[in-house]
Amino acid sequence: MALFITFEGGEGCGKSTQARALYRRLARSGVSVMLTREPGGTPLGEQTRRQLKRAQDLPISPLAELFLVAAARAQLVREAIRPGLERNITVICDRYTDSTLAYQGYGRGLDLDAIRTVNDIASGGLAPDLVVLLDIPVDVGLARKKAPGRDRFESAGTAFHHRVRRGYRAMARADRKRWLMVDGTLSVKNIQARIWDRVTEMRRGEPQG
Repeated sequence: MALFITFEGGEGCGKSTQARALYRRLARSGVSVMLTREPGGTPLGEQTRRQLKRAQDLPISPLAELFLVAAARAQLVREAIRPGLERNITVICDRYTDSTLAYQGYGRGLDLDAIRTVNDIASGGLAPDLVVLLDIPVDVGLARKKAPGRDRFESAGTAFHHRVRRGYRAMARADRKRWLMVDGTLSVKNIQARIWDRVTEMRRGEPQG
């Protein structure tokens, strides 16, 4: 059974670490699995990622951010995600459409319905089976990002990151069947165990929620 699983969360939440851990565990279990990321995963996506992640030396409006992310997503879905699922490969993606709602919608203030329309066009309506949200207090997440040269999003003010977190939590509460919200301050192994339990239930076809 091929699943489409996405990982979401604010800066420093540990989602990339957990996405890689799930990928490795599924692969060791004999599951055909692919790990990708947004923006990225294709030559176009990686180039777009470099532009978006640059700090304030390259001004980009919120609307331009939205369309850059959407363009990278359209290519990733067409080139990697959908073909993988069609070959019965479980796909794990580090960020997807919900990041756009959280960052460009709740964070930047763009209209949520407009973003949903753009997301739907770019993804071709492809939605994840499971969204894993690693929820973490803003100050804790940003403290993990102490390295110099923070990117455009890491450098945004704390008010922006609080809006992003509130957006993620609102989306998770609105769709508890599809979302798994995990306390990102738990130990890495504890988080891994909770995610694995949920994925195992889904692979067995057990009811969620």
